[in-house]
Amino acid sequence: MKLLIVNNLTSGYGEGAVYDFVRSIVRDGDETVIRSTDGTTEVDSLLADATAFDAVVAAGGDGTVASTAYRLANTGVPLLVFPAGTANLLASNLLLPNEPHALAKLVRDPELMDFDMGEITLSDGSRHGFSIMAGAGYDADIMAGAADTKKLLGAMAYFTTAFTHTNPTYAKFRLLIDGKMVESEGVGVLIVNFSKIQFDLSVVHENSPRDGLFDVVVLRTKDAFGLIPALISSFLDRGGEYPHRGDAFEIHRGSTVEVEADPPLPVQFDGEVCARTTPFAVTMLPGAARFIVSEDTKDYFAI
Repeated sequence: MKLLIVNNLTSGYGEGAVYDFVRSIVRDGDETVIRSTDGTTEVDSLLADATAFDAVVAAGGDGTVASTAYRLANTGVPLLVFPAGTANLLASNLLLPNEPHALAKLVRDPELMDFDMGEITLSDGSRHGFSIMAGAGYDADIMAGAADTKKLLGAMAYFTTAFTHTNPTYAKFRLLIDGKMVESEGVGVLIVNFSKIQFDLSVVHENSPRDGLFDVVVLRTKDAFGLIPALISSFLDRGGEYPHRGDAFEIHRGSTVEVEADPPLPVQFDGEVCARTTPFAVTMLPGAARFIVSEDTKDYFAI
C-alpha cells in the first residue's frame, strides 16, 4: 500500500494519535508518506501528487478535511477522515470510529462511498470546498467566538459561545436558489450538506449528502433565544419523533445558491471563518468526494 497522510499539527489537542495509526497500518513493502502543516503551508501543496497514492488520510479538523477533499474532488482517490480536531463533525456524520487502530483496519480493507461536496465562491472570487455546511451570520459568529476556547472546552465551546452571544446581527437576505429569488430576514443562513452538528443534533430532519441538493436554512429569529424551540426539536429527532422545527427555521432546497445580506455578514465554511463577508455563492458537486467508510456508514446512508 502507498499511503499519503496530510497531518495538521495544530488541530485538536496535539496528542499525536496519527502516529499510532501509522504504527498500526504499516506492513512489509508499504510506503507511508506524512506531510505536515501548521497552517503556514497550504494543504493544496501537500497533495500535488495525490493521485499516485492508493489512499489519502486527512488528519485534522473539519477544515483540514474539507481542503483535502476539495483538492481530491472527482479524482476517485479514496480519502479517510482521521478525526484529530476538536469537533470532528464530518467523522461523526460518517459514523467513523475514533480509535487509530480501528481506522487503520478500515484503510487496509476499504469500503468506499461517494458523497456530495459544496463549492463556495467568496466575494473576492476565491473558491473553497466544504463537506458539512457553509453559512453567514450567527453561525460564523459562533465559530469565531469559539476559536479561543475550543482547545479547552472542546465541542462545548460552540454552545457556550452561542448562548453568550445572544444578540446577533439581524439582516435582510436575498437568496437566488436554482434561479428562483427568495427574500427573507433573520440572523443567519446555513447551506447544509451533512446535517448533524455537535452532540449529534441535526439542523434538518434528513441527513442527505448524496442527493445532489443543499438544504438552505434561514434562521428567522431576532436573537439566540428564538432558536431554542428548534434546538429542542433537534434533540427530539434523536428519539425518532422528528417534530417540526417551528417558525425559527425557513427551509428551501437547491443545488446552486447565491446569498446577499444587508448589512453584510461574516461567512464560514466547515467551521473556517474567513476574512470576507457576504455576498457569496455555493454550487453542489454531486458525488465528488470518495470516502473510506465503515459498515455503519454503509447501512446509514444506503440508498
